[in-house]
Amino acid sequence: MVSSSGSTQLQNSGSEGDPLAVMAQRKQKRMLSNRESARRSRLRKQKHLDDLMAQVSHLRKENGQILTALNVTAQHCVGIETENSVLRTQMMELRTRLQSLKEILHYMTSGGGVSFASGIASVEEEGFLRPWSPLFINQPLLASDVFQYC
Repeated sequence: MVSSSGSTQLQNSGSEGDPLAVMAQRKQKRMLSNRESARRSRLRKQKHLDDLMAQVSHLRKENGQILTALNVTAQHCVGIETENSVLRTQMMELRTRLQSLKEILHYMTSGGGVSFASGIASVEEEGFLRPWSPLFINQPLLASDVFQYC
């Protein structure tokens, strides 16, 4: 029986192998699998980090372009606002001149004035010229004229 039981033990150990060796083999296989998984995980993390760095670089470049465009637009806006201010001032001056001309025309057509020439003489006698004076009627309005009243 010993020989038959010993041969049975040898057959069992031969087909299954040494239990400690099998466990060591499984442990080593698991360790290799874990190392490979960790390596893949590190590669994925590195790729993700590289992608994020590229995105940061792209967004910084885009942000710089947007800031440059914003500065150009802001400068353009300031120029337009300045031009609008000058035009508003010119418009007010022209309105004043138009109103004065309307008053002169009304005065002359209502028979209140002796003659146009005598009106000019009386203005010149006062020592200054008014905007409705004939010397001002066909004169262009210059920016220097506008700013002297500011």
